Amino acid sequence: MECVIGVVGRDFAVVAADTSAVQSILVHKTDEDKIMLLDSHKLMGASGEPGDRVQFTEFIQKNLHLYQFRNNMPLSTAATANFTRGELATALRKNPYSVNIILAGFDKDAGASMYYIDYIATLHKIDKGAFGYGSYFCLSLMDKLYRPDMTVEEAVDLVDKCIKEIRLRLVVAPQNFAIKIVDKDGARDYARREIGGDSPAVATATATIATTA
Repeated sequence: MECVIGVVGRDFAVVAADTSAVQSILVHKTDEDKIMLLDSHKLMGASGEPGDRVQFTEFIQKNLHLYQFRNNMPLSTAATANFTRGELATALRKNPYSVNIILAGFDKDAGASMYYIDYIATLHKIDKGAFGYGSYFCLSLMDKLYRPDMTVEEAVDLVDKCIKEIRLRLVVAPQNFAIKIVDKDGARDYARREIGGDSPAVATATATIATTA
């Protein structure tokens, strides 16, 4: 019952994903991070088979690091999307990955952008999107409420509305969600949405440190 959500705003992009690791009728953990920080200004939210998801996102991340190391410059978000699509297309004819991706990034010249890439290597540039069973409820909300000039607060509020609808209407809804943002200041955690109480990521990290101390 995975769900990945993406929204592009005025000069930023937000990616949210559930944090459940599920197999059959079992929930193994509720703190699985499905949004990979590819580099300082790129996020990759992925859904699919756990092994494929982890292996493929790490493969893309390491190749981006290798490219930057060799060329002393990072790939743009568009180039990263096309590289990712190419690797999925190549694997499709050999040993396909069961992975669906929402890639978000920020480039100095192009600003924020987002790309939809599915397991059969379909690539589209989008302003909003979702994968998984939750997308049946999210996409209609986004069509109604999304605006290209949204602020961070408005975009996160839209994501919260999607999460609320998923929790309300999906038969076996994910318990917790992670929200990350990428803008001119880089890619980072923004907040977590948990059944026990929603809180900003910073507050969660501070509470963890305090408990450890």
